[in-house]
Amino acid sequence: MHISDWIVLVFIVASVAATIVFRKLTIAGAFTGGLLAAQLYKGLGVTGIVLLGAFFIAGTLATSLGRRKKEQLGIAEKNKGQRTASQVLANGGVAALAGFLAWLYPQHLVAWQLAVAASLASASADTLSSELGSIYGKNFYNILTFKKDTCGLDGVISLEGTLWGIAGSILIALIYFAAYGHPSLTWWIILAGFIGNITDSILGATLERKGWIKNDQVNFLNTLIAALVGLLGYFV
Repeated sequence: MHISDWIVLVFIVASVAATIVFRKLTIAGAFTGGLLAAQLYKGLGVTGIVLLGAFFIAGTLATSLGRRKKEQLGIAEKNKGQRTASQVLANGGVAALAGFLAWLYPQHLVAWQLAVAASLASASADTLSSELGSIYGKNFYNILTFKKDTCGLDGVISLEGTLWGIAGSILIALIYFAAYGHPSLTWWIILAGFIGNITDSILGATLERKGWIKNDQVNFLNTLIAALVGLLGYFV
């Protein structure tokens, strides 16, 4: 390995240890995150790790804010501050798969870069909209009926939460633009993140409420759809 590879490896190991020590991820979740980061580095280089890290840091900060209010709403009880391996895979698995494809098929590197960014934009949008929407949201609506509904229930959205979700997509899109350029594709990342987030809410209001699928599956599907939207932008 090159010296840069060793530096990245040390950084990933240190990050895994830090997430365990500070109880942000379970032990299995931390090692899973490390493997995803390594795969993204293999396919996209340092930018892959930066994109994943931006999602994780933004999501962690959003989760830690307003903890008392979330506990009152029963929202904070879902993960108790520590994300598991299944949650890590649900949010970052599609990005890691796209990174793997970038390594296998580098002739389509731009497409896979776009898919990685789009999937993480959706993951960021979903996390920020739900975590911060529950704090700053004023009126909450069922995404299907647009009738007022209870904050914290699956498929319930707010204007404030939706705007925070768009901000999460923009964060990932800006990192993509800084690394690769492609202004027209950058807009597709924001769109993909928004569509993925809305898809998450629709799935939550329908299949998840009925108990047919669980939150991890919803998260995986919203990131997958966002990645496909990103790829659509590449081919259009």
